[in-house]
Amino acid sequence: MKKLLATIALTVLVAPVWAASKTVTLSVPTMDCPVCPITVKKALTKVPGVSQAEVNFDKRLATVTFDDAQTSVEVLTRATMDAGYPSTLAVTAK
Repeated sequence: MKKLLATIALTVLVAPVWAASKTVTLSVPTMDCPVCPITVKKALTKVPGVSQAEVNFDKRLATVTFDDAQTSVEVLTRATMDAGYPSTLAVTAK
């Protein structure tokens, strides 16, 4: 019984380490009106694991913070595509 409790306690303590918060920027070039970002943000925030989505109409970019154990960039881009706004991972200059 003690071994079982120790294993459960260790699993609970270590499990959060597996998931990592990740932030990506998506290019959403087809946004053509000031209302488009509302639709894109709504689509992104409905994806399980997304904790934050900010959409910039002027730059045609969406910055998304998500739990990479629950979702992926592919799922995020599919969500914007399904909402009518195809997106790709933005390449940022360093």
